[in-house]
Amino acid sequence: MSLSDHANGHRPGTARPARIGYVVKVYPRFSETFILREILAREAAGEDIAIASLRPTSDGRFHDLLARVKAPVSWIAHDQRSASRLWQSLCGLDELPGAATGLPPLLREEHDVAGQAVALARWAVEQGITHLHAHFASLPGRTTRLAAQLAALTYSVTAHAKDLFHEDVDALRLGAVLADAHHVVTVSDHNVAWIGERFPAAADRVHRVYNGVDLDELPWSSPAVRPRRIVAVGRLVEKKGFADLIDAVALLHQRGAPAQLSLAGSGPCAAALASQVDALGLGDHVDLLGDVPQHDVLRLLEGGAAFAAPCVVADDGDRDGLPTVIVEAMALGTPCVSTPVTGIGEIVRDGATGLLVPERDPFALAEALERLLADGELREQLSCAARVLVESSFDVRGQAEALRRLDPHAPAPAPLQAGIRT
Repeated sequence: MSLSDHANGHRPGTARPARIGYVVKVYPRFSETFILREILAREAAGEDIAIASLRPTSDGRFHDLLARVKAPVSWIAHDQRSASRLWQSLCGLDELPGAATGLPPLLREEHDVAGQAVALARWAVEQGITHLHAHFASLPGRTTRLAAQLAALTYSVTAHAKDLFHEDVDALRLGAVLADAHHVVTVSDHNVAWIGERFPAAADRVHRVYNGVDLDELPWSSPAVRPRRIVAVGRLVEKKGFADLIDAVALLHQRGAPAQLSLAGSGPCAAALASQVDALGLGDHVDLLGDVPQHDVLRLLEGGAAFAAPCVVADDGDRDGLPTVIVEAMALGTPCVSTPVTGIGEIVRDGATGLLVPERDPFALAEALERLLADGELREQLSCAARVLVESSFDVRGQAEALRRLDPHAPAPAPLQAGIRT
């Protein structure tokens, strides 16, 4: 029998049970709880999943969610810098079921991606994978595309934001990943339109499936009588717009309407933000909390009178897709002020489920925050409408069902759930 027939005891001529191979760059990664929740929801629905990580984690911070994941995790060898390692990874290539058709595109890739794609293909065959799914169309998508061809499997990819919009994205390689996929998932209608305009060959296979949240963990509470506290959560990077938020807090103090800001997260802008707080004399009014465990993040969110997500398009083109923490805050009853970057306006609907302001405008941000801080009735009104929207379109169980229906091995589709766009 061939390598593929030996996998998990599979015999030629018999149907192989569906098993999804999730391919990610790093597992686990502290900032990617949305992937954890997606996997957990699919497992809860009865799907069989295995995880392949292209890089070992160097992150010592872990979420409680990790302990609930049943899927086995494999770290795919990636160091191809020596000729002997590269040759070793290529040995036995002819045993892979798709070697004949997969070899030409393999030879057009960078050597380290190609070598790891071979290892990923062998892993997929040995694990009895029936379909590969990559999170992010960059390195995971490129590697998965090649591995799927070598293993004679279908693959899909979830495209987020940095893998689409960053200035370093190679449009030709991105186009190949999208065009060859069985289907492409992305996290907003904005992204669906953007991909369709730039990569028409993939347009008819792009589906919007919002990142979901577990509503059982996010009980709504009224924000009407909460203290004048603004909360913000995210990596301390340019695209989050936290420098504008600190300026807005300073403006509130200058206007005699002080508020407390609690900002959770870490990242390369941490020192600059701390210096900004000191320079503006806000040391007693801005708490830079660093990384916070997920359960403490939820406590932080539900204690704020307003959640601020002043996202911007960074100088290198990087931007947020639709931050899950916005969904979490709104589910918990905390009204949000944000900016209309990419898909954010699809959940923060100005005057209905939250407030939107122009990006890079601390004055408008300060005014919107003060509207919320000063008006408990407005907070309650926006909060109730936001919870209804989250329940209808951002439940992780609906997300898992949507992804299952897109899988090539899924049963014939029934009517799609809310939050799914095809």
